[in-house]
Amino acid sequence: DFVEAVAIERTSGVSQGGLSSWGRVVSPDARSEMRLAMIPTARPVAPSLVAIVCSIANAAALAAEPKPIPRVIPPAGIELSAEERQELQSAIDELASKLKGAKVKLKEDNQKALLADVEVLLKGPSYALTNGEFYSPGDVKSALEQIKLGAERLDRLLAGKAPWTTAKKLVVRGYRSRIDDSVQPYGLVIPEGLDLAKPCPLYVWLHGRGDKMTEVAFVAQRLRSPGDIAPDDAIVLHPFGRYCNAFKFAGKTDVLEAVAAVQSQYKIDPDRIVLAGFSMGGAAAWHLGAHYAEHWAAVSPGAGFAETRRYQHLTPERYPPVYEQTLWGLYDAPDYVRTLFNVPVIAYSGENDKQIQAARVMEEAYQAEGRELPHLIGPGMGHKYHPDTLAELRKRLQQCAAEGRDRYPAELSLQTRTLRYSRYAWVEIARLGQHWLDSRVDAKLDGSRQLKLTTKNVAALRLSVPWKNIERFPAETKIEIDGHAVQPPDLPKPIAELVFQRLDGKWRSAPGLGKDGMLHKRPGLQGPIDDVFFEPFLVATPSGKAAHPRVEQWVQGELAHFVDRWRRLFRGDVRIKRDDEVTDDDLKNYHVIVWGDPASNSLLGKAAARLPLAWDKTSLKMAGKNYDSAGHVPAMIYPNPLNPERYLVVNSGPTFREAHDATNSQQTPKLPDWAVIDLSEPPGNRQPGRIAAAGFFDESWRLDR
Repeated sequence: DFVEAVAIERTSGVSQGGLSSWGRVVSPDARSEMRLAMIPTARPVAPSLVAIVCSIANAAALAAEPKPIPRVIPPAGIELSAEERQELQSAIDELASKLKGAKVKLKEDNQKALLADVEVLLKGPSYALTNGEFYSPGDVKSALEQIKLGAERLDRLLAGKAPWTTAKKLVVRGYRSRIDDSVQPYGLVIPEGLDLAKPCPLYVWLHGRGDKMTEVAFVAQRLRSPGDIAPDDAIVLHPFGRYCNAFKFAGKTDVLEAVAAVQSQYKIDPDRIVLAGFSMGGAAAWHLGAHYAEHWAAVSPGAGFAETRRYQHLTPERYPPVYEQTLWGLYDAPDYVRTLFNVPVIAYSGENDKQIQAARVMEEAYQAEGRELPHLIGPGMGHKYHPDTLAELRKRLQQCAAEGRDRYPAELSLQTRTLRYSRYAWVEIARLGQHWLDSRVDAKLDGSRQLKLTTKNVAALRLSVPWKNIERFPAETKIEIDGHAVQPPDLPKPIAELVFQRLDGKWRSAPGLGKDGMLHKRPGLQGPIDDVFFEPFLVATPSGKAAHPRVEQWVQGELAHFVDRWRRLFRGDVRIKRDDEVTDDDLKNYHVIVWGDPASNSLLGKAAARLPLAWDKTSLKMAGKNYDSAGHVPAMIYPNPLNPERYLVVNSGPTFREAHDATNSQQTPKLPDWAVIDLSEPPGNRQPGRIAAAGFFDESWRLDR
């Protein structure tokens, strides 16, 4: 089920190796070894997909000009002995072979779903061996133990049993991610005395940074330690978060998918889910708590960071481009502080911890809105919990879990800067006046049938039923928005959703919003480029050659860099097809990332006429400027002209790069909705070339000049 593609690590003197299950491309200089990235496909390897591998490998061999980009995380591992490598390889091959046979033997869907609990114990050792991610002899031992555990599970599953699904104490399981079809691990702490037949609370614990905490180390830790938060009346979930990205992008989706996986296997009370984390996990608790506040009964960020500029001590002379500063609004928690008012938040800091700065920043944000942030401080502590303060925190969280969340609050606040995070409870912002500005809705049930809302920078609203045990809006419902009465649509029967739009300064009922056939930014289709990495995507590689050699070299080099970087940092293998193999179902089900130019990529060629650019062999025209197409390429995100319900991304992987991995606070978008890349500067650890121009599309996906 896999085809391999080269993941560039170094580029000197490469000769192509064989396509074995765990092969490598090795140069005459052993230090220039380039490992093969495994890419999942929906069917057996086709010759055209092997051609993709060869084309990337050949481009890597040609790419002599660009300097190698040093890898930051995961760091390079130790050199294994020939005996260690052979023992690992044999164990991996044996379990992989058994898994392949099991997929044929198992007939029931529920049994096949449990294969993820086996595969996740094979994935870590496989990645570690292929990517060079063993850091001590203990890691090798852990990998072999995990493979053995996976083999034991598979034997039990083939015998019609799955005892780990009802096990207590420390359990490691896995699920298959929709984003890239990769299997991802998660850890569980299940108290021995917990009755799994009854709905129980779930605590979601977000781990701290660990540069060497790839799957092998994560699984080993989850099999030996319950962690700081382990109540006796709840299950604790430890998401992997796609390794070391502060639970952003695919890491953020991993948390939600892991919660869903636990809910599918255990009886979890959806109104009693608590979110907490420390250090990098504390930073993640701030943004996950604010962005998805309606999921949580309580949020507890410990240490970490809450925003970008002050945490990095940036002064004006060191500010990045304005568009990058604007994009800090995707993850800066103070920009979402009013949404946090809807859920109990309990911050923790050590008294002597430099990262108390995050809670101080959030205290200011709360105070600016007339609120006070509950903040527990461990006396005399550095970057860890004080035992007494931790006991108090556990007590408060347990109380919040017992009380549960209110799905139908009579009063709520929603604050955002992007439609990626556009809802709380029964209020959703359907359109903004302008993205990346402070945008707010405050809503209140005034009496039993009257809703009052005030807004800022909001162009359209979608309201669902705010009352418990009432499925539709009663006919006598009264709506007031920004001080003016708004008449709901006169329909023959009550409806479950009301939609309003602000036109010419006045709010009106708009039941047909979004049905005019025009492009508009809307929730889940609003950019920037990195927005594609929250959801399932497909990479479409070019079947032809670019019109210019420099463009061809850049495309193939950056494509290989993306494949490799996704594997190393986001711990998955990209879903990939050649452009001429992409089907209508693919266009329906996935966002598509196309690489190449209109001459080399047929999908891009079909879509180009309906993209906001003009690109031919001579020139690239964008935002009113002309560029030489022999030395420039566009990178952009746009509603796919071949299916406007999904994105088309052109020539880009994640826009933050290796230099930004040194601190998780820098793993933020570095490019907006579109950019023109000047290839006179080779790709580096900060950007894919010189950024000649960059900007945002407006709310109708038009170029904002």
